[in-house]
Amino acid sequence: MFRNQYDNDASTWSPQGRIFQVEYASEAVKQGSAVVGLRSKDHVVLVAVKRSPNELASYQKKIIRIDDHMGIAMAGLTSDARVLSNYLRSEAMRSKVVYGRPLPINRAVTAIGDKAQVNTQEYGRRPYGVGLLVIGHDDTGPHLYEFNPSGIVSEYYAYSIGARSQSARTNLERNFETFESMSLKELIVQGLRALGDTLQQGKQLDTLNTSIGFVGKDTKLTILDGEDTQAYLDLLE
Repeated sequence: MFRNQYDNDASTWSPQGRIFQVEYASEAVKQGSAVVGLRSKDHVVLVAVKRSPNELASYQKKIIRIDDHMGIAMAGLTSDARVLSNYLRSEAMRSKVVYGRPLPINRAVTAIGDKAQVNTQEYGRRPYGVGLLVIGHDDTGPHLYEFNPSGIVSEYYAYSIGARSQSARTNLERNFETFESMSLKELIVQGLRALGDTLQQGKQLDTLNTSIGFVGKDTKLTILDGEDTQAYLDLLE
């Protein structure tokens, strides 16, 4: 990546048909710590690696609750993720007040996709520098969506974003056909195995740097951090 006359704002196309500001925002996602999502016929799971800026700081939160039936995990600029999560919470609350029902997952991700797309078209704005994996369960079953700074949202059986996420995706691609029939516990362990592939040599998952979230049929969104993750980490051995 290098500066050129077509990357001063997000509303200028290059002769090759590229918007460089959007590409730069996507690079910010690749700098964030890895997040893995995967789903079965009844549940959908997020697992994430948390980072600490230094030894004196606490680990940054990676999985955020939106509603009882929906949550997100982030990779990239945390402050941008906070803005988008607050917007999603407002939309989820509005759905309950106006329509008397939880916000459908597809409608939620379409809403943030539309919000992000405006930043790629209007002069003076910048794309959000964060990628999200959105999980949820509604009347149509469990869902896993990926949101990226271009405003594009895609649904997946399993996916990973963040630093060295390609290693996790390779693991998921090898095994995704078995996910459909897995129990919740098996799904979490499979996600942790894929997440472990993203770590630098000599590093391993532990209770400090691991975060787990899941939701499903008859299961409200649950987020596990700290010692609560130990039972699942033990199953990796």
